[in-house]
Amino acid sequence: MAPHVANLEELEEVEEELEKSEMETLNPSSLEKGDDDSQRKSLSKTTALFRRFFSPVFIQCFTMTFLAEWGDRSQIATIALAAAKDPIGVTLGGICGHAACTGVAVLGGKLLATKISERTIAITGGILFLIFAIHSIFFDL
Repeated sequence: MAPHVANLEELEEVEEELEKSEMETLNPSSLEKGDDDSQRKSLSKTTALFRRFFSPVFIQCFTMTFLAEWGDRSQIATIALAAAKDPIGVTLGGICGHAACTGVAVLGGKLLATKISERTIAITGGILFLIFAIHSIFFDL
């Protein structure tokens, strides 16, 4: 079985379990009165909105970006800037700057993916890393 098929099956199982547990938390008195239909519709709309916003892609990108940025030089510089200047301005500037940088990366990556194969990009990246490694061995900077 392909890994993505197994992941989809596991995701469906988890979704079914979540729906069961959500239905169990409904108010029993309202179930007796017949109000469960409106609650179920409201609950399913909320769940659908939550699943749409927090998709697996969103969670993967958030985790990757968070871990990549945690403790790097730009974060340290942002901490120092926030200590010396207006924290709200620093926060808004950081969010806008990071959004612009990420937006360019996403759009550039999408455009690049339509022009060049993923295999070519991987091979080129690997060769560049080897060149940088050899350079760092022979030239101490």
